[in-house]
Amino acid sequence: MRTTLRTAGVAVRAMLVFTVLLGVGYMLLITGIGQLALPAQANGSLVRSADGTVVGSSLTGQSFQDADGQALPQYFQSRPSAASYDAAASTGSNLGPENDDLVASISEARSAFEALNGPGAIPADAVTSSASGLDPDISVANAQRQVARVAEARGIPVSEVEALVAEHTLPRDLGFLGDPRVNVLELNRALDAR
Repeated sequence: MRTTLRTAGVAVRAMLVFTVLLGVGYMLLITGIGQLALPAQANGSLVRSADGTVVGSSLTGQSFQDADGQALPQYFQSRPSAASYDAAASTGSNLGPENDDLVASISEARSAFEALNGPGAIPADAVTSSASGLDPDISVANAQRQVARVAEARGIPVSEVEALVAEHTLPRDLGFLGDPRVNVLELNRALDAR
């Protein structure tokens, strides 16, 4: 009986020590490293306006629509979102390529894109959501298809908007991963700041 109690006491003390060490100490260490080495990323990559108000995150897609859900023509539009741009509900549609709901969703997005930007080739990322539903970037082709509309809505030369798209085009990660892309929030903020 005494050996059993002693063994249980050792086990409880070890559990408490390792809970504090790994459950609290490790968390504080990693949080501290994140705050020192990567403070922007550790705090959500928040984007603030000139007065300090948070206007979004450079890592999370968001909607540029009016209160009725209509796209604002003076802004570049993000990819469609299966999560309605809600970071707490991050998800893809998980629908197969022949699923009727996916086909209908793409058809609806295609019609909306053409109504906003006119007929022509439509980049895939303009009518399909990303795996997370929160992709903050669009393809360069998608951005270029929206240039004429944004320029017209803002009453500025197309060349000026094209220059902003070029300035905000991000290269491939590590020089070879993925495709060049444009962060929609950063591009729209640059348009507002000009």
